[in-house]
This record gives sequence, structure tokens and C-alpha cells, in this order.
Amino acid sequence: MPFLTLALYAQQKPAITWKDVSRWRSIKSFSDQLSPDGKWMAWVTGPTEGDLEVVLRSTSDTLTRKYPCGAVIASVSFSGDSRYFAFKVAPKDAEAKAAKKINKPLFDKLAIISIADNKKTEFEKVKTFAFPKEASNWVAIHFAGSAPAGPPAPDAAKGTDLLLYNVVSKKSFNIGNVSEYSFNKNGNLLAYTIDAAGQNGNGILLYDFKTGIASAIDNDKATYKSIRWTDNGDAFALLKSNKNEKYKSDVFSVIGVSKLNGDLSEKTIYSGIEDETFPKGMGISTNSRPYWSDDLGTLFFGIDKLEASDKKPEGKADSANRSATKRPDSAGVKAQGPSMAAAAKKDDIEKPDMIIWNWQDKRLQSAQQVQEITDKNYSYLGMYRPLTKKYTRLADSTLRSVVIAPKQLYAIGYDNSSYELMSNLDGQSYTDIYLIDLKTGKKSILFSKFYQTGAGGISMAPNGKAGSYYKDGTFYSINFATGESKPLTSKINASFVNELDDHNVLKPATRSFGWTADSKYVLIKDNYDLWKVSADGSAFTALTNNWKAKKQEVQGRFSVYENEKGADLTRTQYFSVFDRATKKQGIGILEPGKNSINVLFMGDNSYDNLTRATKGNTFVFSKSNSLKSPEFYVAGPALASATQISQNTPDQEKYGWSSGVKLINYVSANGDSLQAALYLPANYEPGKAYPTITYIYERLTDGLNAYTMPAFPGGGFNKAVYNSNGYAVLMPDITYKLNDPGMSAVACVVPAVKAAIATGIVDGKNVAIHGHSWGGYQTSFLITQTNIFKAAAAGAPLTNMISMYSLIYWNSGGTNQAIFEASQGRLTPGYWDNWDAFARNSPIYHIKKVNTPLLLLHNDKDGAVDFTQGVEYYNGLRRLNKPVVMITYKGENHGIVKLPNRKDYAVRMLEYFDYQLKGKPAPDWWSKGVNKLDMEKYIEARAFEEAGQ
Repeated sequence: MPFLTLALYAQQKPAITWKDVSRWRSIKSFSDQLSPDGKWMAWVTGPTEGDLEVVLRSTSDTLTRKYPCGAVIASVSFSGDSRYFAFKVAPKDAEAKAAKKINKPLFDKLAIISIADNKKTEFEKVKTFAFPKEASNWVAIHFAGSAPAGPPAPDAAKGTDLLLYNVVSKKSFNIGNVSEYSFNKNGNLLAYTIDAAGQNGNGILLYDFKTGIASAIDNDKATYKSIRWTDNGDAFALLKSNKNEKYKSDVFSVIGVSKLNGDLSEKTIYSGIEDETFPKGMGISTNSRPYWSDDLGTLFFGIDKLEASDKKPEGKADSANRSATKRPDSAGVKAQGPSMAAAAKKDDIEKPDMIIWNWQDKRLQSAQQVQEITDKNYSYLGMYRPLTKKYTRLADSTLRSVVIAPKQLYAIGYDNSSYELMSNLDGQSYTDIYLIDLKTGKKSILFSKFYQTGAGGISMAPNGKAGSYYKDGTFYSINFATGESKPLTSKINASFVNELDDHNVLKPATRSFGWTADSKYVLIKDNYDLWKVSADGSAFTALTNNWKAKKQEVQGRFSVYENEKGADLTRTQYFSVFDRATKKQGIGILEPGKNSINVLFMGDNSYDNLTRATKGNTFVFSKSNSLKSPEFYVAGPALASATQISQNTPDQEKYGWSSGVKLINYVSANGDSLQAALYLPANYEPGKAYPTITYIYERLTDGLNAYTMPAFPGGGFNKAVYNSNGYAVLMPDITYKLNDPGMSAVACVVPAVKAAIATGIVDGKNVAIHGHSWGGYQTSFLITQTNIFKAAAAGAPLTNMISMYSLIYWNSGGTNQAIFEASQGRLTPGYWDNWDAFARNSPIYHIKKVNTPLLLLHNDKDGAVDFTQGVEYYNGLRRLNKPVVMITYKGENHGIVKLPNRKDYAVRMLEYFDYQLKGKPAPDWWSKGVNKLDMEKYIEARAFEEAGQ
């Protein structure tokens, strides 16, 4: 691939500093913020730290307006007719920082802009807002309540004012004590719940914008929540909770509202507690979000435990007390004394605080702790048919996962209870799959011990009558009515086993793009070509013309149409395309009635965020490459003659920037043909060799054309900053051999470095290496096997495969064993049967061979790689008198989150590499260290010095 170079500078521009990064301005949001008519687009822009602004830009001319929105990225919404847009305005950065110091509550504002005349209307103390989709004149504004002096009481009223504001007439209608609200699809109806003090007037109400009438659908001394409309907006469901002395907690009911007609709307209320067929000891879950079936014949919701109260009914208690008072005092003491004493002992007894780890636990106790809230909030899916008044339970303690198919004719249930323990040990995932006929509630087994690869379980057709799945290298379809399976890809002359997946997984699948909207076809990709396969597998068509020969592939499908349910082949479909050899990217289209994807364009760019206006044929997408930040482009359906409408990263022109990227082809020591991306430093001069940072993880060259935004990353390294400061950056691909992850990294990285040196761009005497997490492991291992690197920085590395194997991945609570055997570790089975491989790939067992200075980062609350891994490596190197410094940020997890810590680590890493590779003075924290007693003064002085730069 040729160089992508910038014009030579007449005068060299300065390198970007970390202080400059704080002021760096860029677009902060690339989500769908196109007006419904496609004539306007809005986004948020501003510095890395500080106050931001909303930009409103016409897509047909250069008209641009800007509005301040405070220090938080605003979410922008357009009215249905595109005449208005609104966004929340957060407090300014300085105001927020000052308020935080004195614990002062702050509130957002709402700004509503009339696009035609640019008039702004503001509202204070706004919590949320929403435009209805079609009723364009209205906006709902939900206000925040006053901040309580202390923690609110559990039963405190949650309702606050909701304002219905007409943006045209400026008239408004205030509704008090609203806790929740939701528009239907057309926006002509608003459902809302009242939660007032003392539950006075609580209920679910329906406001009709056409008549201006609010109808009370249900009122009670109760709490109402979780409104959920049907897709068509013709019905909704929600939850209602009441106090009930028979139970320890509130009793929930599902309310289903249909045949909407104000007070005459049809209403179903069901709690299950009076239903003898309802599971005993269960009730409707507070975490359930009930919803209607498409035909409005069934309500779906979740249930969980409902414990009976341990209080005795008042009548019985009074009777017992009266009997007790008639007895002599001595008899009364004898009768009551023991129970009172027992109660006192129960309250006062000192109880152990403990965990019991049993070898038969399907999930580790640590995993159960991490997932405790999820477990408590879990609910079992069931359904209720109002017409027959019949409840059917769908999920239970073993068949916990149930997915309702489209059209609600069938459901698929997944039961991994027989395999859960082993899956948590070795990472190999199996499940039993059931088909549930929702008409009868009957469950039948589809597959026993189904192996779940990356393709997952059953992908269901939009008509709800069929599904597709992957098994042992082949994709299949299954007819739910007959249970018959048909092979979809067995007759296609291509492999559907992912050739790039080198994990310990049985025949990992390529990608399925799912069903077409008419449920007649499935779109399935082999390693390169995309196929349209009939639902019964009898016919198939390649939508790409032997792309394997030119190493091209379809990477994904853009969902550009509203409420898509599968790929609608009667409308033009848009695909992301990619060239594996050159890393060029582009967009292709499949036109209606055609069977071949037409590539519209490909280039040394990344194309993302393709969006279509919901009420027009305006398209917007982003385009970027390694030199140019993402910019918005507007075009028609053919995406031709696209016009740039944004101006991202305006400060980039002030600084020296990477002069381009070179794609290097090389062969690993294992004989694999691989590639590496070499990003050139700013002001690159041909024939001159540069200090180079080798950054590693796994396969990185697919991101050749990705732009790196100057920032303070959690791992400390930012390619753009290093390029600007005169470093070349090398990013090689790494492929793995099972049971040799570390040795595989050596076999791939060292030849890549040598190939880069051979270009003349890389100074072979000043090459460093850095990686974080898995990259940190490989960095710490590579320096035990080669002296090609002058310096190394390893973030959060695992260093002892043997001890790490049986430790806990605290962020999930699971064991590392599954990660080692079936995921990234690529070591199997356990070290007791595989000792040589574990030791051979552990940095700690080769530590005497380390001759490279190492900057080590390991935080004390790392929940992915145990802190002891870093400590063990640090102490080993220190005992051998090897140059090593370990930095620990207190309380930080696997990646650094707090901004002051991210800044600090980024600065220190650059100082370290500048010293090692450029010959700058050694920072004192490296050359001398800092005593604990001096640390506070040292940090304060350093912070003051940096602030004064």
C-alpha cells in the first residue's frame, strides 16, 4: 500500500502536549440526530474538558447555528414536523465543580428552538422531555422535584409536575404529581401515572390531544409504573402495586388497557394471588415490564417470589392476649418469658459474616455476589389471556431464559442447568433448547446439549414461524410447526467456519445477517461472500461475485429504515464492505430485485453511522481516516456527490500530525502471512529513522484507517499524541497457536518489528513496546524472549499463567479457568495436565532473561487481572535488580477511570519513553522514586507545575 502523506510543511508545527489535549475540540456524538425531514442535523461539540455546545446545521446549505449546553453531552430531539428541536442544558463546568465542593444540587434546563426564526424558549429544573412522534405541536416536559434534605422515605411520593407545552400557540397544560409518562406511536395519546402524597388521586390516566380530555383509566391507593405501548400505539400495559397485610412486600398487578376510548377503554387487571392455577408463593415481579401480544389477546410479564407475612391476623392476636391477661402473673411469665427471651437473643446474637464455597456450586460464590442484584431482580416470564382468564408459566428455575418469537405464536427456551458448572470451568457453552407453543403452553425439546458458538442460539424469522441456527460448520433453518430442520449452507462451495477465530472453540461460525423481512431468506456470510439462502435451503444466491478471490468481504448491514424487522429486499439495502489485503473500506448497495451488491465506493477511509431521514431520502454518514477526523456527509440514496457539513477537530491544523500510514506485509516465525500498520511521525522525512512505539493487542490492522482522537485513555497510550511528538507507531497483527499465546506473540511481533526496521522508517536502536491487559501480558512476556526493545510499558498484565488460571475475574465473579481454556488465554486443559505450556508462556518463569527497563501499571482494585500478578512480577524484577517501576492508582479497576489519574499516567508514560528513546532527562519518579512520606507534597508540586505549563 502506498504512503498516505500530507504536504510538507513550510514550517514545522509544534507537537501537541497533554495540556493541549484538555482543550482539544471535537464532535462528541455521532448518533442518529438527523431531523425527520432530513433538512437539519444536530450534534454536540466542544473541548475534552469544559463547556460544550449544540450545533444545528442545514443539510442543504451552509446555515449553522450554535447553542451552549453546559458541560454534559446533550441529547437532541426534533419535533415530528422538523420545525423545532430541543435539548437539555447542563450546568457549566465551573459551576458544577463549585457545587460539587459544597454538595449543592444542580438542575438542567430545557431549551426549545424554533428553527424558522431561531427563537429559544427555556424551562428550568427539567428532568426529562419528549416530543411525540407525529403530534408535532406538543412537547412533554417533566420537572425535577426539590432535592430532599436527607434520604427520601421509601413510600415518599415520586410525582412531580409534567407540563404539556404547545410550541406553536405557547399554551401549556400542567399536570401535577406525575411519576411516569409515555406517548403512543402517533403521539395523539399520552399515558401517565400519578404518584401523590398519601397516594391521593394515584392512578393511570390517558390524555387525548384531539379532545383535550384526560381520562382516569384506574385510580387506587396504589403505585403505578412501567408503561409500555404496543408498536402500533393502540394499547398499553403497566404495573400497579398495593399494600397487602398478608404479604411482606407490595402485591403487584398487571393492567392491560386496550380498545382505547377514554373512560370506556377496556381494562384487564390481574395479580395472580386469587388464581388457583398461579404458582404458589409467587407474585408479579416489580421488575417486570408487561406488554401485549400483537393481537392484544395475551399479556406477557414476569413473576418472582412473594413471601407471606409472618404477622398473625389481628383477631387471633387479640384473642391470645386476652387469654394471657386472665392468667395469674406467674403463669403469664411462664407463657411469655421464653418467647421474649428468644426474641431478645435473636436480635442480640453475634452472627458470623461468612461465605461457604462448595465444589458443587454451579456458579462461584464470587459470581453470585457480583450477580446478586441481578438474581434478586430476576423474574420468570409468563403469560395471561384475559379472554379465557388463563395464566401459563413459560420460564422456571431451570428454563430461565425464554425468548418470545415475533407474532407471539412460539417461544424459544434455553436451559443450561445441566452444563452450567462445566461451562463455568472450561468455558465451553452448551444448552438444551426448547420450543414452546404459546397457544397451548406445550414445551418440546428441539436440541439437547446444543453447542453455543459465536452464532448463539436460534435466530427467529419475522413471521415467528421459523428460525435459523448454526451447528458443526453448517447453518440450518427449522420450521417451528413441524420441528423439521433443513441445511442452508451444506451445498454451498464455501466454508462457514470462521478462519480468523483462533480460540479453543469448536468450529466457530461465520456471521449470519439474519432473516429478510418477508421471512423467505436468510443472509449468511462465509469468510468473504454473502449468500441469500431460501428458508428451506433449496436455493441460494451469492450476493457478492467471488469476493474471496480478491480478499474482500461484507462486514455488516446498515439498518437505515425505521422499525426494521429483517432486511426488506423490496427496499435498497446498504452494506459495509472491506478489503482484507489493503484495508480499504466502503459502502455497497443491494437494489430491489437485484441479486448482486454494487460497491458504490471504496477507499482508504472508514465509513460509519449511515442514517436515513425517516420522512425523506436524505442520507448522512461519517467519513474518516488515520489523518482526518470523522466528518458528517450528506447525500441522496445513491450516496453520490456527498457534501461535508461538519468541521470536526478545528485545532488539528495547529499541530504537527502523523504524516501517513504504511501497511507492511511480513511472515511470522510460524509461517503465517501477516500485516502491520506503521503510522508515521509528524513532519516525517524520507530516509530518516524515528523512535518507535510498538503497540500490541491481537489483530489491529483492520483499524488501519481509524482516526485516533487525542484523549486521556484509561490505558495511558494515545497514538495521535505520540505521532505528533515525533514517534512512529507500529501496530502488528498477532495470530495464535493453541497452548502458546506468549510464544505466538513473540513469533508475530518480533518479525513485524524487524520488517518495520527494514523500511528505514524505524530506528532499530530506539524501539519500545506497550500494551494493556492482554497486550500488557504479551509485553511482559516478549521482554523475556527478546532484547529488540529498548524499553517497555505493560498495563495490568497477567504474568503467572499458573497462579492466574485459578484466580477470580472479580468484575464478573467468575473463574479465569473458562477464560484461559475457551477464550483469550488459549491454554487448555488446566496446568496440572499442561504444565509445560503454562510455564513456557508465563513471563514470571523467564524473568531472569529480562534486560529491558519496564514501566508497570497495576491498580489495587483491578477486577480483571489480579493485582498480585503485577506485584509478583515487580518483586521478581526488583529482587533481580532489574530496572522496573510499578504505578498503582488507588481504588482504580482494570482501566483508569478518574480523569486526574488518566492525565497523570499519560504524562508519565510519555516522560518515560522520552527518556528511554529520545535521551531526555530521566523523570525523578523513575530515577529516584518517591518516599511515602513525601508523596503528598510531591504530587501537589507536580500538579502545580503542570497547571502552570
